[in-house]
Amino acid sequence: MTKRFDALLFDAGGIFLLPDPISLGAIVHEHGGNGSISAMTRAHYAGMAALDNAARSSSKDTIDGFSWDPYRHAHLASAGLSGTNLAEAEAKAKNLFSPFLWRYPILESAAALWRMHLQGLPIGIVSNASGQVEATLANQCICQVGNGAGVPVLIVTDSHVIGTAKPHAGIFRDALALMNGNGISTDRIAYIGDSYVNDVQGARNAGIHPILLDPYNDHEGDDCERIGSLHDLLAFI
Repeated sequence: MTKRFDALLFDAGGIFLLPDPISLGAIVHEHGGNGSISAMTRAHYAGMAALDNAARSSSKDTIDGFSWDPYRHAHLASAGLSGTNLAEAEAKAKNLFSPFLWRYPILESAAALWRMHLQGLPIGIVSNASGQVEATLANQCICQVGNGAGVPVLIVTDSHVIGTAKPHAGIFRDALALMNGNGISTDRIAYIGDSYVNDVQGARNAGIHPILLDPYNDHEGDDCERIGSLHDLLAFI
């Protein structure tokens, strides 16, 4: 296959980090649902699809422009909760939520990232976050700028650092300047995320190619390229 991209940029949440399935799974188990890590992993993507749909139905241009209640509702329902059990679990999950809940490493994605790095591909991370994403990725041994326990990448940045958030193109400013400075044109860069509204639209706004990670086919019919695993990217590079 002809090489399509000269560099890859990634979101962090849902790509390399999940909201802690152990903490959320305890709530689910307490209320009679499936609190296993595999069920909580699947539940995240169900929640993200619901959040995208809520944003589109309310004409919001970002999933961060309103409550994450649709995410929590779909997440917990996916794990088998309903009725009073679902309502009680939603209240407990809401009290647990913070930017620091996104701390559980997706090991399959970390393994794929190593494969891409070993092929010499320039890599960066651009995420909507609260200034914590660089430390979280490094602490979980997923990636860091330069040498460390994880994959060495060129840049890790987030919306708190940049001062603007996806889907606005400005969040990609520093990452694109770095890649362009290394001779990589913007149209040869792909961005991989798990939200259509934030990530696909954000990448398009910045002039880079969007790819949606959709491991459970929640976004069938959306007008974008989708993959089931980061390992699928190896066919593109």
